[in-house]
Amino acid sequence: MKLYLYITSVLLTVLSCSKKSCSYAIIGGEIINKNTNYVVLLNNKEVIDTLVLDGKNRFSYKLKNLDSGFYTFQHGNEIQKVLLEPGDSVMFRLNTLEFDESLVYTGKGAKKNNYLINDFLQNELEEKQVYKFCALSPLDYQSRMDSIRLQKNEKLKEFQLKQMPSDLFNKIAQANIDFSYYASKEIYPFIHKGRGKEKKLVDIPDGFYDYRKMINYNDDYLANHFAYKSFLKSSFNNIALADHLEHADNGYVWTNCCYNLDRLTAIDSLVQNASIKNELLYYYSMHFLRVNKDIKNNAKIVNYFLSKSTNEENNTSITAYNNSINKLRPGATFPSVELRSIKDSIVNISSIIDQPTVVYFWSHNYKNYLKDSRKRVKELNVKYPEVNFISVNIDDFNKSRWVSTMQAYKHISKHDYAFVNPKESVKQLAVYPVTKAILVDKEHVIINSNANMFSKNFEEELLGLVNQF
Repeated sequence: MKLYLYITSVLLTVLSCSKKSCSYAIIGGEIINKNTNYVVLLNNKEVIDTLVLDGKNRFSYKLKNLDSGFYTFQHGNEIQKVLLEPGDSVMFRLNTLEFDESLVYTGKGAKKNNYLINDFLQNELEEKQVYKFCALSPLDYQSRMDSIRLQKNEKLKEFQLKQMPSDLFNKIAQANIDFSYYASKEIYPFIHKGRGKEKKLVDIPDGFYDYRKMINYNDDYLANHFAYKSFLKSSFNNIALADHLEHADNGYVWTNCCYNLDRLTAIDSLVQNASIKNELLYYYSMHFLRVNKDIKNNAKIVNYFLSKSTNEENNTSITAYNNSINKLRPGATFPSVELRSIKDSIVNISSIIDQPTVVYFWSHNYKNYLKDSRKRVKELNVKYPEVNFISVNIDDFNKSRWVSTMQAYKHISKHDYAFVNPKESVKQLAVYPVTKAILVDKEHVIINSNANMFSKNFEEELLGLVNQF
């Protein structure tokens, strides 16, 4: 650790410069419990370079002719952003077991980035509070949200007076506060009485949405900022709900085809920026496909999506995902997929399905789900000994990373496997989200390809699976 700090201090001393004389910035870091041997650096979604980690899992990179703004670094499937301006020499250190929570910056430009990452983590914690506050009346809820916004503004002013950050940082930090506040207003009617289950929206006081008059739904500069994107998603959920209830009296809307078409239509109407529109259309179409259980409605969503999306990669992805779902419909035979065991033997999943089976998945990117799912399976094993639970890691990492994680959590069992060909198998089994589970009978016939072990009716499904024969 002392050697790392020494190298960092020397690097900053040699390479740092004033913003007036610099046109470049330095970014470097150290990865603890690495998932791969490299870090990918991106500007928006364009890859700048792939940076190989040295023998001590470190890297350093000089960005020449720097354009001030956010840059993305990706390790494995985890990503995070760093704000870089000319003259910055930003180093970070993180542990992949707690990617965001362990991230700490040092060097010139570190304070603004530590402020932003702490703000990001604080927003995640506050989100749970906000959902609870949604039970309040509109005016009481607004008062709570105004209070949270005021506290954030005071914290930002204190930082500004002490650190004298750039106009760019000020713009970004203020946008984070404002769009988090706007998003909280948008989710209120949707969450207030059960995520759109009501046939009538709660009465909203005048002025509740006055900020919408100032919103730019096509802000190219903020297009890749988390708070802005989160606001857009919350906003279109709410706008579509109001539109939907004008011509329908349906309750729960997440899997309602009409509501989802209303949402896509609202996006098409209000968003002209191609990048923003394509991302929102893709996000909501994929969301519908993964939660919908009535497959006959999928074609309506897919066809509308393809008629509006101009991103060929997204179009191909949606089409492939829909095709995979159709092949996994109830009554179909479970696909042939190769798995790797802890002992490094290769098996076809069909060879280990000889009784009612639940196939479930996990990823290093969702550590809490790994812990929760293992605990859940342990409980279910006691209740349903007739059922075999097969755990599959979906990551495209080397075998040692997978095995070391299982050993660390003391979770190894004879039913633990990993995909031999992760990218291909994830697409084939439509593993999106990772929380899905697939129920298969002893004859390899799919009963449900979109189950959830934590849903309230999952045990009823297991009973049906056990009593089928």
